[in-house]
Formats: sequence, structure tokens, C-alpha cells
Amino acid sequence: MAETTYMTTDELASRLHYDPRYIREFLKDSVLLEGIHYIRPFGRRKILFIWEPIERDMMKTSVEEMPMIPLARGGVCNG
Repeated sequence: MAETTYMTTDELASRLHYDPRYIREFLKDSVLLEGIHYIRPFGRRKILFIWEPIERDMMKTSVEEMPMIPLARGGVCNG
């Protein structure tokens, strides 16, 4: 079974090099979604972020937005 890494807002902020307030006010519920990227254990107020889906989606979005220029012989140039 794969391990799941749960972390607090402060721990996530430290790992991503963001301010905890920025995560709470701007990323939570717009980019980081409840049930996918974070949970509220036992239906309480405290939030625990799940690192694996955050890392997956962060990398996926980064690769998808990378501009690519098609080349004549079938390759691509990351521009």
C-alpha cells in the first residue's frame, strides 16, 4: 500500500516556499481542493494537506503549460 504524507499548512508552506497565509487565502479552494488535496479529519476545523496529489498536480500543470514548438522532423522545441 502506498504511503500518504499528511502535513499542516505550515509544513506545506515550508516545502513549497510559500507563506502559510498565501496558501490559506489564495490556493485553498481555488487550486487546492478539499477531498483531493486536503482533508478535514473527523469533520473538524483543522486541515491536513495530502502531499502526493499536490505534487502530482503541480508537476502536471507545469508540463502542460510549457510552450512547445513543433519541428520539421517531428521533434519539439521547448520554447
